[in-house]
Amino acid sequence: MASQRKYGYARVSSSGQKLDRQMVALRKYVPEENIIVDKQSGKDLNRSGYQALKGALGLRRGDVLVIKSLDRLSRNKNDIKNELQWFREQGIRLQIIDIPTTMVPLQEGQEWIQDMVNNILIEVLSSFAEEERRAIRQRQREGIDAAKQAGKKFGRPEKAFPDGWEIYYARYKNGELTRKYVIEQMGITVDRFKYLQKKYERMQKGQ
Repeated sequence: MASQRKYGYARVSSSGQKLDRQMVALRKYVPEENIIVDKQSGKDLNRSGYQALKGALGLRRGDVLVIKSLDRLSRNKNDIKNELQWFREQGIRLQIIDIPTTMVPLQEGQEWIQDMVNNILIEVLSSFAEEERRAIRQRQREGIDAAKQAGKKFGRPEKAFPDGWEIYYARYKNGELTRKYVIEQMGITVDRFKYLQKKYERMQKGQ
């Protein structure tokens, strides 16, 4: 029987975001040379790194795939469910660092208990991931409508801003998200956030 191989997968939504936090977490479980990364949106599964993992030279039966959180795999519930089914059919174990029960070593004869717990957690968290994505899109539409009604120009900020900045910052300003949460999701530092905040506010004032 071939020895078990362990892979890691990390993803951010754009080239301007950093993978540091995910890489630090993944290195505790996976050799760095086995960590595959993508800098693409989680709206679908058409990502070169991820598809390579599923290809002929990637994961095979008995292997383990480690990710930091469920939304690194996808933000779409149906895609998540389909991928989990594929992993099961291919005999590949998925470990999610933010879901501790998935990281526990399997005990012979107790696999069904862990599978049951993991499936419940994954179902709940996949619903949360999709709902967050849906809420962001809804708030984006509402923000555009509100800006148009106020007679303001509404468009994308300069490329220097991370992908999704307008949405996250609007929710931060409304008190819906903490600065810490936005920084983590954007993959930026506190200083970078402050710089972008000032720059964005000046742009909104037309300066």
